[in-house]
Amino acid sequence: MDLFYFFSNNYDALITVLVIFLSIILFIKNSIAPELNGLLCVSIFIATGVLSPQKALAGFGSPSLITLMGLFAVSSALFKSGALDRVRELIASNRVRSSKRLIALLAFLIAPISGVVPNTPVVASLLPLVEGWCQKRGVSPSKVLLPLSFATLLGGTITLLGSSVNLLVSDISEQLGYGSLELFSLTAIGIPVWLIGTMYMILVSDVLLPDRGIKNELANNVNLNIYFTEVTIPPYSGLVGQSLRDSRLQRRFDVDVLELQRGGKTILPPLADRKIEPGDRLLIRVTRSDLLRLEQENTILLAEKVSAIENGKISSSEEGTKTFEALLPAGSTLAGASLRELRFRQRHNATVLALRRGQQTVQERLGQAILRAGDVLLLQAPLDSIRGLQSSNDLLILDQVEDDLPSLRKKPIAIAIAIVMIILPSISEIPLVGSVLLSVIAMVVFGCLRPAEIQRSIRLDVILLLGSLSSFSVAIQTTGLADLIAFNLNFLLDGLSLYFALFVIFLITVILTQFISNAASVALVLPVVIELSSTLDISPQALIMVVLFGASQSFLTPMGYQTNLMVYGPGRYQFFDIAKYGIGLTIIMSLVIPALIIFNYY
Repeated sequence: MDLFYFFSNNYDALITVLVIFLSIILFIKNSIAPELNGLLCVSIFIATGVLSPQKALAGFGSPSLITLMGLFAVSSALFKSGALDRVRELIASNRVRSSKRLIALLAFLIAPISGVVPNTPVVASLLPLVEGWCQKRGVSPSKVLLPLSFATLLGGTITLLGSSVNLLVSDISEQLGYGSLELFSLTAIGIPVWLIGTMYMILVSDVLLPDRGIKNELANNVNLNIYFTEVTIPPYSGLVGQSLRDSRLQRRFDVDVLELQRGGKTILPPLADRKIEPGDRLLIRVTRSDLLRLEQENTILLAEKVSAIENGKISSSEEGTKTFEALLPAGSTLAGASLRELRFRQRHNATVLALRRGQQTVQERLGQAILRAGDVLLLQAPLDSIRGLQSSNDLLILDQVEDDLPSLRKKPIAIAIAIVMIILPSISEIPLVGSVLLSVIAMVVFGCLRPAEIQRSIRLDVILLLGSLSSFSVAIQTTGLADLIAFNLNFLLDGLSLYFALFVIFLITVILTQFISNAASVALVLPVVIELSSTLDISPQALIMVVLFGASQSFLTPMGYQTNLMVYGPGRYQFFDIAKYGIGLTIIMSLVIPALIIFNYY
């Protein structure tokens, strides 16, 4: 086909090519945010008349995008309800002592979770926990963080819910007239891919993952959200009779006990073998979320609230109280005095739950600690008291959390709702988007999620990127570019067997994915390769799977996928570290996946 003749008589196609090249350059250079890049291209398509506003913006109203928005909310409810507590406990257990064991745990447990929960929030939730494990075990984060990202990538191909790219592929497939993907359309291929990838990651981790050592700053980074506080052990606590070493404080929550007070006497470390008794007072170092969860479980009582216990219940749990952080700014009149001297609770009608002081350890009892400028207090107070503190120059309100964690009684409910969400489309006529939306409503009705949290949970950048990129596929299809590229691609594939033809298509997608977003790769490649189904004598669904799995192989560059970027800095990786670890996995998948697709679809 004469390219000059084609473009001279098809200005829409020419504009589309120019927009695509502009987009690729912007993606590679990362000059602007990816979602802005997508919106820029959509605006050009509309302004030049290549696409009508209805066609250009159709992606923003697609069922797949609505499904993804609902998944963000469902995953937020799962995390906040403590659905990953068991995983946290396993990571912190004494059984996981080596990096290889941790990688195996991440691969076999986290990957399946990523099959039903978007992988980005999974990595975000576990990253601090894994960093803390590295610090505790003396293991370089570079030995375990990259497998964390790779494990979620592999798990994301088990079901349609595992990745936003899966949903984008389903959306583009429907727009092109080939129907949307089912929930378990990927599973027959995704499970072997996950298992093969897992074995690779475990076997080569010692040899191919770099050891960057433990940076001194790592402890600082981990401790940025660490508070110091004083707690009392009530008689009904599950900790009574346990040693500190074997208690849930360290097995699940990794709490550091700095001091124990019993019967008016102070007992200093080592405390690991000390049996916990009712009435013990502990000076502990703990994160905010763990502190609040321990209190919710009635495992501990916050020392500052012991006086507020009435009939076995903590009065501060009344409705209307909020948990928030407040900073002592320079010049605060509170600096230089202790909480007890200030009569803080009576003065401000607010309870100090804990204290955070940069990287310094607070060894005093909470009420006796001398406040300094820069200290951060974790407070609990009614709304009217918060408004009073906001008007004060002595404290700067950093955030106001409506309740950091819902009741732990909601955890089984949240998990049950998520399971029903997965099963419902398979046993009924309810489509996936309907099942997800019903699950969001159920999470709110049963108290696992607050209406205000739905909006906060949605990743607007992801929504804007995916919604805009679907216009690429529509433009490529409607302008005839897909037919043109497919016609010329036939010459490249002419004479090749079906396996090697799929191998070439897979490899093209993989290479594009390393340098532009995998969503963009899908939007550019999918409408082209679908046109080859009749030539290759294989179903369009098989070619859709080739592109989907090819776009999921982000194992060579940091920019290949956002989870790679999330671990890149904390792991102190260099650019080629990812390629060194991922090249073998990429080669294996390039050889295996086309064969699996032929086996399932031919």
